[in-house]
Amino acid sequence: MHSTDNWITTPLTGDLLRGALDVEHTEHGLLPHRLPAAARAQNTDAQLAMAESQPSGVRMVLRTRATVLELDALPTKRVYVGAPPRPEGVYELLVDGRPAGSGTVTGGNTLTIDMATGTTEVKKGPAGTVRFADLPDGDKDIELWLPHNETVELVALRTDAPVAPVPDHGRRVWLHHGSSISHGSDAAGPTSTWPALAAKLGGVELVNLGLAGSALLDPFTARAMRDTPADLISVKIGINVVNADAMRLRAFGPAVHGFLDTIRDGHPTAPLLVVSPILCPLHEDTPGPLAPDFSGVADGSMRWVATGDPAERAAGKLTLNVIREELAGIVARRSADDPNLYLLDGRELYGEADTAELPLPDGLHPDAATHRRIGERFAGLAFAAQGAFGG
Repeated sequence: MHSTDNWITTPLTGDLLRGALDVEHTEHGLLPHRLPAAARAQNTDAQLAMAESQPSGVRMVLRTRATVLELDALPTKRVYVGAPPRPEGVYELLVDGRPAGSGTVTGGNTLTIDMATGTTEVKKGPAGTVRFADLPDGDKDIELWLPHNETVELVALRTDAPVAPVPDHGRRVWLHHGSSISHGSDAAGPTSTWPALAAKLGGVELVNLGLAGSALLDPFTARAMRDTPADLISVKIGINVVNADAMRLRAFGPAVHGFLDTIRDGHPTAPLLVVSPILCPLHEDTPGPLAPDFSGVADGSMRWVATGDPAERAAGKLTLNVIREELAGIVARRSADDPNLYLLDGRELYGEADTAELPLPDGLHPDAATHRRIGERFAGLAFAAQGAFGG
């Protein structure tokens, strides 16, 4: 056991983090954000505010000789009234790119959400500590991936040797935006979300703007992507627009064009990959809105149901099949003037055969095994020599 007498407390600053677009200094410490302050100022939705403050893809990256590391953190854990308990947020440590341990932080704040009434309640709690010991001697690069599924305020970092930011190794930066599936949904941990897996296989630096429930073609998200340095860009569009019943076909097409136009204002020639929805039987031909089904809670499960009427497609209501067709048309037309624009049908990542082998447990979100499959397939398609991100 190392004595705390020879430990070093390193000030927590944004240059120790990757994958965050902004950091906020709170009364407790440092709060990573995945949307910049200008975007947050224009948002009035509590779901998006919660999602962007959950640091999916955000990691602390250090160069050090330390053999022991402790991080004090103040998590905000979610409890949904009537739903099974959410899993604890996991912190995962990599040493020179290899897994070197994981842990959780106890305590913290508790956010109780009643989906039936739309009300929330916050109960304050103390910060906790995650500790990693017996790390290899000598200089090494350490990545501490923060939980993808709970808000985290970073309070203090202690090590038994000095730490410094890791210099840029020149890897390409991949900027991705999508829904809760891209955010991480029910992945096993922060390095096991499908974008994190794909980024590792593709040898790129990930900036993950997967925002649970919030891939709704918001202009401020497009502007955040426009202003974020990136070499490769992808947008996964569709499921949230349907399950929120957010717009009709008349509005959807122009909104997609506007979103892509804004990204192109900042990245005129970067490879830009539009990804349509993975297969989701709930919404293939049935519009939203989506509603929770609590009938299985006694058995520890909850499912989602689509409450729209398939006949409403004639009036412009959106389904996943309608969205895939519209996205294919938009990309085909724009590609005439934009040779770096590509389309990937999401059913190539998770399709009909997959639903039989790996069904979506709640009807909407992939589990850990499915995240791995999607990540491996995305890497095989997008990062291949002939793929959108090849070369």
